[in-house]
Amino acid sequence: MLTLFLQPMAVRAEENQVAAEVAAPHALLMEVSTGTVLMEKAADEKIHPASVTKIMTMLLILEAVEEGRIGLEDVVTVSEHAASMGGSQVYLEAYEEQTVDTLLKCIAVASANDACVAMAEYISGSEGDFVKSMNERAAELGMTNTHFVNSCGLDDDAHLTTARDVALMSRELLLNHPQIHEYCTIWMDHIVHTTARGSFEFGLTNTNKLIRQYEYSTGLKTGYTSVAGFCISASAKKDDIEMVAVIMGGADSKSRFQDAVTLLNSGFACCSLYRDENREELADLPVSGGVEEMVPLKYAGDFSYVSTDGRNLAQIEKSLELPESMEAPVEEGRVVGRVVYTLDGDVIGTTEILAAGSASRAGYKDYFQKAFRTFLL
Repeated sequence: MLTLFLQPMAVRAEENQVAAEVAAPHALLMEVSTGTVLMEKAADEKIHPASVTKIMTMLLILEAVEEGRIGLEDVVTVSEHAASMGGSQVYLEAYEEQTVDTLLKCIAVASANDACVAMAEYISGSEGDFVKSMNERAAELGMTNTHFVNSCGLDDDAHLTTARDVALMSRELLLNHPQIHEYCTIWMDHIVHTTARGSFEFGLTNTNKLIRQYEYSTGLKTGYTSVAGFCISASAKKDDIEMVAVIMGGADSKSRFQDAVTLLNSGFACCSLYRDENREELADLPVSGGVEEMVPLKYAGDFSYVSTDGRNLAQIEKSLELPESMEAPVEEGRVVGRVVYTLDGDVIGTTEILAAGSASRAGYKDYFQKAFRTFLL
């Protein structure tokens, strides 16, 4: 969990210049750890996402894995419906069996529609129910202008999103499920089809050419249909700064990759990232009127701050705001204080301090027992 501060972004001349260099009609650049938006261009206009949709599908797959509802080595039987998917595919056959790990690789590397539907059915029972989960998760992430109709991105008048919403789901996947990089950075691989016709290999080549062309590339997902145009959510990491550049509606494949590189390079050039990695150990907090006389404390999360104005982040100061004691009862998880971070006199963010244990209110019996123990001593 990160405690974040999203730096207000004023419209700057250099931002306008970068936007002018982006050929695509819709774009957004975001720093991943804080969610700070560094540049945007028509980022809230609803558009068709094509296979960039699969970012949400991969997110739900990895969440199901981490929650223990499915396992990477689980065997999935491909349905006739999944095998019938057109467009980008790995030509799965009805009743063919593949592992979750293999199907996730097919989605991430080859943008396989058939693998998407097979996984949607495996997790939720039907693609329709899986799509409901996609829309619910989108709402939780604040993707207010997104509505999914299918799990793979086939064009539909109601299947819409925005560049900003794509960045939000990309950030969630990158930030909380970094193992996605193990799949998205595969350049070439193969799977083995085992069907009634025998066993044979099928080659996979990554649709994201930045994996080979851009040294900092870490993913994430491309997309294309004649309606959506050429799209990409491109992630990259340099010197512990991770960016995601969303390009939607590009005129051709080459220009979407060039647009993404333009945004990523501008982001890395202007950003400095601060992480509080030297936090002091928190002492227990005294409790008055409680059965327990002290409660342990913990930080609610890590703190990160991204700057684009060239200020010296080594000058960041932090102060601890805690009461001397608290009255019982104190519930575990209760906010009891905070750390305040300032730079040049400006508050740039805070991290909450929580009770890591509980202290119930003492009654007459508790006071009697305490007094008796004291007497025995």
